[in-house]
Amino acid sequence: MATTTHPEHDRASELRAFDETKAGVKGLVDAGITQVPHIFIRPPDMACGEDRVDISVINLGCTNAGPTHHEETVRNIGQALEKWGFLQVINHGVPETLSEEVIRGVAQRVIYNSNMALYNSVAADWRDSLFFTMGPEPPQPEELPEACREMLMEYSKHVVRLGFCLFELLSEAPGFHPNHFKDMECGKGHSIMCQYYPPCPQPELTLGVTKHSDNDFLTILLQDQIGGLQVLHENKWIDVPPIPGALLITNDWFKSVKHRVVANKKGPRVSVVCFSGHNPEPSLRLYGPIKELTSADNPPIYKETTLPNYTAHYISKGVCGTSTLPDFKL
Repeated sequence: MATTTHPEHDRASELRAFDETKAGVKGLVDAGITQVPHIFIRPPDMACGEDRVDISVINLGCTNAGPTHHEETVRNIGQALEKWGFLQVINHGVPETLSEEVIRGVAQRVIYNSNMALYNSVAADWRDSLFFTMGPEPPQPEELPEACREMLMEYSKHVVRLGFCLFELLSEAPGFHPNHFKDMECGKGHSIMCQYYPPCPQPELTLGVTKHSDNDFLTILLQDQIGGLQVLHENKWIDVPPIPGALLITNDWFKSVKHRVVANKKGPRVSVVCFSGHNPEPSLRLYGPIKELTSADNPPIYKETTLPNYTAHYISKGVCGTSTLPDFKL
């Protein structure tokens, strides 16, 4: 993979020129480019080559099948998040027809905000995105794009319900009361990001999304069947193949998860990500190590902080491929 150290390129000017077109990556593809512009070319990743394994698939329908099945579901979720930081869920209560409509609606968008970290990333991502703050108070319908307005509002209601269900199961995994994380207001706010990955003429030179960790309490990912998501596990990039009807869940509490999306010539690829815990309302509530899990023999290793402080630090770092959590170690 080529590097970004080419003195003949004025990166700042090229970024501004790209940004000022307001056409995004889709605009480049529509213009018929055959080579990836320099601002998208990434340095090589030091992690090992790609591999593929089966990420755990949890059937949430089991939670209504009696105490034995419920306990097994809780145990499987805890084990999956501890090992991978990722899992996929089926029978999650989000109508599959609605999921398909959301994917199609977003794919028909023609105006995108490209690369939220455009000016402070190592290289631009091969994607365009739309970001919506959906809670705690939902936006007015006219604030959302008409092409996907009704579907996003309906989808938002379903993923909020799913989020609270998952927070209950995550509370039980370490042995807490089902309302433990709910009482901490972990699901009070949420946002949705719609991402569009146009076909790339030279996918080996760039990435759809660079290596990063999320900064929310819970991430719920809806993706189409193009594929491209990878998780870093034991210094190897692991393909996370999409499963029809499944939603992918990640949680940074159990395991700091670095992931990325590779570019490809297929597509376009579309995904819709719900971030639980994103709350625009300023709050002085402190979050930190769970006191029930610490002791004199197992003292906390992270300091407490507020969500606004943590989020501001996450944004200030840019998309650098490292988790924000270690910066709060004691």
